[in-house]
Amino acid sequence: MRLLRLLFLTVLTSLFSFSTHAQVPFGKPKTATPGDIQQGIRRLNVLGSVLYIAAHPDDENTLFLTYLHNERNLRTAYLSLTRGDGGQNLIGAEQGEYVGVIRTQELLAARRVDGPEQLFSRAYDFGFSKSTDEAVKIWGRDQVLSDIVYLIRKFQPDVIVTRFPPDSRAGHGHHSASGYLAEEAFKLSNDPKAYPEQLKLVKPWQARRLFWNAFIPNQFASNNRPNEAGTIIGVETGLYNPLLGKSYGELAAESRSQHKSQGFGVAANRGAKIDYLLLKEGDKPQLDLAEGIDMSWNRIPNSERIQEQVYKLSSQFNPLQPSASVPALVTLHREISQLDTSQVYVRTKQTEIQTLIQQCLGLVFEALPTDYAATPGGQIDVRLNAINRLNFPVKLTKIRLPQIGRDTTMNVVMKANEQTSFVVPAKLPASVHYTQPYWLEKPQQKGLFTVTDQRLIGLPESPPQLTAEFTIDIDGMAFTYSRPWLYKYTDPVEGELYRSFEIRPDVTVNLTERVYAFVDNVAKTVDVVVKANRANVKGSVSLEVPTGWRVTPSSEPFELTEKLQEQRVTFTLTPLSSNASAGKLRAVALAGGGRFTTGIRTVSYPHIPPQTLFPAAEATVERLNVVVKAKNVGYIAGAGDEVPAALRQMGCTVSLLDEAELGKDLSRFDAIVVGIRAYNTEEFLKGAQPKLMDYVKKGGTMVVQYVTAGNTFLQSGLKVNQIGPFPFGIGRDRVAEEDAVITVLNPSQFLLNKPNKITEADFKGWVQERGIYFAQDYGQEYESLFSMNDTGEAPKLGSLIYASYGKGHYIYTGLAFFRQLPNGVPGAYRLFANLISAGSSVSSSK
Repeated sequence: MRLLRLLFLTVLTSLFSFSTHAQVPFGKPKTATPGDIQQGIRRLNVLGSVLYIAAHPDDENTLFLTYLHNERNLRTAYLSLTRGDGGQNLIGAEQGEYVGVIRTQELLAARRVDGPEQLFSRAYDFGFSKSTDEAVKIWGRDQVLSDIVYLIRKFQPDVIVTRFPPDSRAGHGHHSASGYLAEEAFKLSNDPKAYPEQLKLVKPWQARRLFWNAFIPNQFASNNRPNEAGTIIGVETGLYNPLLGKSYGELAAESRSQHKSQGFGVAANRGAKIDYLLLKEGDKPQLDLAEGIDMSWNRIPNSERIQEQVYKLSSQFNPLQPSASVPALVTLHREISQLDTSQVYVRTKQTEIQTLIQQCLGLVFEALPTDYAATPGGQIDVRLNAINRLNFPVKLTKIRLPQIGRDTTMNVVMKANEQTSFVVPAKLPASVHYTQPYWLEKPQQKGLFTVTDQRLIGLPESPPQLTAEFTIDIDGMAFTYSRPWLYKYTDPVEGELYRSFEIRPDVTVNLTERVYAFVDNVAKTVDVVVKANRANVKGSVSLEVPTGWRVTPSSEPFELTEKLQEQRVTFTLTPLSSNASAGKLRAVALAGGGRFTTGIRTVSYPHIPPQTLFPAAEATVERLNVVVKAKNVGYIAGAGDEVPAALRQMGCTVSLLDEAELGKDLSRFDAIVVGIRAYNTEEFLKGAQPKLMDYVKKGGTMVVQYVTAGNTFLQSGLKVNQIGPFPFGIGRDRVAEEDAVITVLNPSQFLLNKPNKITEADFKGWVQERGIYFAQDYGQEYESLFSMNDTGEAPKLGSLIYASYGKGHYIYTGLAFFRQLPNGVPGAYRLFANLISAGSSVSSSK
């Protein structure tokens, strides 16, 4: 990826005037109500801040954050150490960094509801961790600790609050590590000897105190008052805000319900709710978290008049005539601008006042390109819109496109409710880099994203590369509003929508499969979809393969005359021997003197703006020593996985089974496989369950991948009372170490011997974890095949259980096949082949 240097640094400089408060929403712009404006005016007199720290998206206490921002009017931020990349996805098939992209947007959506800012460290969510030591070791203690120290120094919180204790009560190694690292950062942030390289950008800072917002997993509904010695403060957070017309419990529920990929929609809480804070570090308050901290304008020298001006402004605000408050806001901005602008609160309040002026006048500024994507050096028209929707004297004096080099001075009186509009032809700089989340631009380590620019650390999104600046004059004072380029379009169902403007390569090349697995020497076709992101692109595409493979033809030409046109190119890939090397297959396009090696993938769901990524155009190629007896497989899709594609790679014919298909004859299937969490998400399985059990009883093979048990933590119970032919339960046991030792309990069990002999070697190279949500409380009808455990724990059974039922075979497995198969793990293919071939293996042995 080419990195933008000059332009990118220019944008960073403009965005980083040290305030993350002006985070730019890339979704539909939010309009302000009179209550929002009044709330914002009240906030001008509060110069205090709280930094809340936890591990994942959804860990934050949205009720407490809502209270801090909207009741106490404190500048509040949530620092999530990870982006939730290692979690499961309830709404689609995305895994890994794609889940992280979704959950990043869900957190931003949550913050647009409850108000605080959103921050991240570089830590990667590598999956479930059972200890602080493991999490810190994999992340890199020093790197993540430095991120937290940097963000404390940048945000300058008066109070830090952690969601989790730094011990096993946190229930997850990432959780406890977030508490531990926050406490360490609290002690180090004011030490100039700690991470001195940061001091070019920030200054040492000491928060007054650090609390633990008492929380114990699985006790959401209970009284979470800490049962330990120390200073404990109770905070009534379930209040009603008449300006907003909602209680904080209602706002918090709306906020938490943005975590749709986790199925965390919740009902609103209307009524009293006490949150408890246990003092962990710093001086001791008696009654309040901010006790003894001057959060007034007194903390800023020479600001004596401002506090009274804000009180007067608030008392005189007229919700039916908000523009009447603009002269006072302009005067206030002028006075604050004369103060020491190195003070973070001076800059923060300047930004807040400028936003209030825009809200009071109903000002709208837009930079709308005529398409949502272009290529470096490309040409596109941009419509620049400005409108003052109230009758108040405002002049538009300048419009500037800083990255394009367009600077237009004017003197246009913005008449009430009349739109001023210009269409500007813009040639994009050749130096702009492709749209890509900044944390994904470079290869990542196992536990850490690679981010080399210190100023990017903490940002939830990449700063917009292309902006428009609108300068207005009010009473002789200039205000400049910067807006990112956004593509605006109309959806027939959702109405007006926005998406961020994208910079794309001239050509992208997508391989249609993630894995090409060969069970024999028979050639496979490899399809490459070539996509033009500008008009009139022609060239050739080829495949790079590991040693021992033959590709024909060596290259294929393409010619695409229209923008976004696609052409499918087909190659034949053949292993030259059974020893052909496993590795990466890479698609390469040559066009216009350039070499293009990235694909394109847009993650799109109704609740978040579309997110386009440019992953490497690669797939795994494997020569598998695997035999599959099952040829016709039915698949009931669950919460999203890529197992059907893996089954096809093994030579199976896969039919996706919905409610209608399950109503037909099932005897044609050698096996039926149930996708992850299907019994949690698919209502039709309630009616289909008797027929599925009858299918097994009459000789069918059924493999059920993991489900969750449904409790107050996961909130998604099973759609049927019993998912197997005999009762068993689903526990929370898991083995998070992907290299944990596997003990075979019955080596002669046919599932481990036919048609493939399963050995210790088949459990090498697994990724992220061994398995999750193991079976428990099963009777003698079931046989457990494996025992396994994480380091220092007792052996766990239930990762894979088998029962003979009538003439058929039933298998439940919590083994993480949904991760292993899409990543081309050979042993996972061999074991899964045995499971779906159970019926054929038994009949062939008779």
